Amino acid sequence: MFYPHVLCTVFASLIFSLFQSPFWILSIPSEEMARGLMKRTVCAKSVFELWGHGRSAGELYASLKNYPMDKMLPYLHSDSTYKVHIHTFNKTLTQAQKIKKIDALEFLPFKGKVNLKNPEHIFWILEDYGMDPNNVPEDPFHLYFGRWIADGQRELIESYSVKKRHFIGNTSMDACLSFIMANHGRVKPNDVVYDPFVGTGGLLISSAHFGAYVCGTDIDYNTIHGLGKASRKNQKWRGPDENIRANLRQYGLEKYYLDALVSDSSRPIWRKGMLFDAVITDPPYGIREATRRTGSQKETVKSAERSTENHIFVSSSYHLSDIFFDLLKFAAEYLVMGGRLVYWLPIYRPEYTEEIIPRHPCLKLISNCEQMLSSHTSRRLITMEKVKEFKDQDQNSHLLDGQYMPYRGHNSFREKYFSGVTKRIAKEEKDNQK
Repeated sequence: MFYPHVLCTVFASLIFSLFQSPFWILSIPSEEMARGLMKRTVCAKSVFELWGHGRSAGELYASLKNYPMDKMLPYLHSDSTYKVHIHTFNKTLTQAQKIKKIDALEFLPFKGKVNLKNPEHIFWILEDYGMDPNNVPEDPFHLYFGRWIADGQRELIESYSVKKRHFIGNTSMDACLSFIMANHGRVKPNDVVYDPFVGTGGLLISSAHFGAYVCGTDIDYNTIHGLGKASRKNQKWRGPDENIRANLRQYGLEKYYLDALVSDSSRPIWRKGMLFDAVITDPPYGIREATRRTGSQKETVKSAERSTENHIFVSSSYHLSDIFFDLLKFAAEYLVMGGRLVYWLPIYRPEYTEEIIPRHPCLKLISNCEQMLSSHTSRRLITMEKVKEFKDQDQNSHLLDGQYMPYRGHNSFREKYFSGVTKRIAKEEKDNQK
């Protein structure tokens, strides 16, 4: 059966940008495809087959009367059971008001029996009262009626919450964003997913949930081995079993864990060839975590560090522009054809243009979504797909690109970020003095 219109209740506004309504009308080829989407998404709450909609009750009823009867009847026959729910966004109705709205649908040819506990079919009246809780209208802006098809995976946000996770760090990725990144990477069972800035392994967990085998590297010896100071309040040192493997074990996903290695992402340790189905990562921006790579005594030394295991290395500065070029080059070389690179790119918003998005001839830009961090900074979720096999001439292709210089602006992101913070603090202090 073809479904020309379905209604989807979404919560993407919590992640990327502010939309005018939580309800979207979509065109999806089949109910099977709609169910498949809802098995993956954490942004959508539910999806419905849309039978009617309008800007008033009258328009809704007229729309329902025009809906093809042959599409209604399979769900309304005398042998079926059903119930009707009502949901209002940004307004609470009394039970009496809800019953009155449901009774107004008596013109629909329901022949089955009402079953409130275990119905075969569930129908919903959905009313949109806008996004402003301080200015709720008397009547809804939009009304919808439809047959429920499936719910999304919003419960994953709570069950995989970082607050409940065994091993976390200062930059552990939010569970919702982790699942969004896995979906952008089209992670599927038996894929091999790699994170070159693995940290505490938050991005590995979401990929493993979808059945992928996961691995990662990080330059921080203490983080990889679960050593040093804890990130949780009222806990000074990490426990003996705080590590990435323990995190996957916590969720019953340990069988998908390949390994995590201490390694410098600027110097790949892998054999040549296409090894990974997806590279999903959140590189350091120099805000909470330093941007660094291994150096040598001949280079300008940034610092010398010693871990609790007497592990010593010398690190040098690692500019953001170099981090992203190395990341794109790595993905171009080690991704399978059609494999995806998903990563976050920090942006100083007053200077943002699409020209500063790093490019590579082997990778095609698929999507570019913004998450606001402050009035002057944000980060873009960049998704790229490998469309061309990597050749030797692609090794340093960006150095020949005339657009290379604009990318250097990423190197000053840390200074621009803190300049905005300083200005905001000064403004707050000035306002407090008034």
